[in-house]
Amino acid sequence: MDEIALTAGALYVIVLLRAGGTFAVGWLAGAGARRSRFAGRISSAKFLRAERAIQRWGAPVVAVSFLTVGFQTAANFLAGSMRMPLPRYLPALFLGGAAWAMIYATAGLGLLEVLGRLFDEQPALGVSGVVGLLLAVCGVVAYRRRRSAMPSGDTAAEES
Repeated sequence: MDEIALTAGALYVIVLLRAGGTFAVGWLAGAGARRSRFAGRISSAKFLRAERAIQRWGAPVVAVSFLTVGFQTAANFLAGSMRMPLPRYLPALFLGGAAWAMIYATAGLGLLEVLGRLFDEQPALGVSGVVGLLLAVCGVVAYRRRRSAMPSGDTAAEES
């Protein structure tokens, strides 16, 4: 149990620094955009309504973003660039970061333990499992790249 608590604590510090840093970079980018040639576009009524909505209702989105893959950075950057007030952002960061740290600490340590046992007891099976996983990941990446490189007309012909 001490191992999980230590790992969760370390991951919590990491996620607070990373997500908080992403928020700060977003805040600075938003401030820079407000002083740039895009300031006219940013000050439109539609943009200001969206900014107010994010400032008011964005905290739950930030907290839940820690349970997703690939959306967390975008949510924290957007919260910063749209100037979400810190009294709304920080509780979402602390809560979402704690959930993220606990999930990764428990599931991550569990997976490492299973892999360690597998490599200790049956190294050939462990190596073939890792190779199979790597091949699957490479296949998915290649498929997505090939599919995104196709012109839009080819994807419709391929699906029929």
